[in-house]
Amino acid sequence: MIYTVTLNPSLDYIITIDEINIGKLNEADNYLVLAGGKGINVSLVLNNLGIDTIATGFIAGFTGNEIIRQLDESSCKHDFISLEEGYNRINIKLKSKEETEINAKGPTISERNIQSLIKKLSLVTKDDYIVLSGSVPKNLPEDIYQRIMKEVSNTGAKIVLDTRKKYLEYGLEMKPFLIKPNKDELEEIYGVSLYFKEDIEKYARKLQQSGAENVLVSLDKDGAMLLDCMGQVHYQNAPQGKLINSVGSGDSMVAGFLAGYIQSDMNYLEALKMGVASGSASAFSRFLATKKEIIELKQQI
Repeated sequence: MIYTVTLNPSLDYIITIDEINIGKLNEADNYLVLAGGKGINVSLVLNNLGIDTIATGFIAGFTGNEIIRQLDESSCKHDFISLEEGYNRINIKLKSKEETEINAKGPTISERNIQSLIKKLSLVTKDDYIVLSGSVPKNLPEDIYQRIMKEVSNTGAKIVLDTRKKYLEYGLEMKPFLIKPNKDELEEIYGVSLYFKEDIEKYARKLQQSGAENVLVSLDKDGAMLLDCMGQVHYQNAPQGKLINSVGSGDSMVAGFLAGYIQSDMNYLEALKMGVASGSASAFSRFLATKKEIIELKQQI
């Protein structure tokens, strides 16, 4: 079983508009309202691929109800903790000549809420995976992912950590099975600009030396690079296609990687191919990738 944890779920309000006139009334050409949050996206794609998954985290208010409704509609299993106050955020993704995002503030999460989550996760086994991903509500400390990882470390479950800045740095101390920074995030961590493969490999190795077993670096249209636990570097080019919606493509890569890793009996090359195909399939679609879309793209790479 793969458990995904989304501390800060959202409804993503994706608006498409040809041209924006600041300070004037603008009418959208199209819009979508989709359940979001990185862990939720991972679970939805895993579910599409036929992998057993349960989405967990915190939901609140009418927005939380809509998130649950959409997961039920997709037949995606979930076990969220309901908060008594507040509501999950609505994030605006404005797609015009350039993409603009406005992320709202999420609900307040108490220590009691965190303990309830840890209690759920403490029931996993060594055969399970836990995906910790996404942003963290402002009232929680920067070491929250590290704390969760410590609390469940005795279960033997493999931990996937997909977050950024200090949340990632603290989490590395617990030696996660997989992390997935993109190139921009890698630059952000070390305060550098990366132009060549050798540079990307150099800083991926720094992350591995800091604790990560495997480092998967997404490279947008150039595919991805994997530094595996044996120190071997693998590259996979992305298939050709038209970018339609980048929201969730990185999460889809994580889902595809795990699906490929499990279904191929832990073959890293197969996991990398499935990861790149899944990320690309979501980027080339209005919605998160389906199994059919992923398999079709995988055959091209």
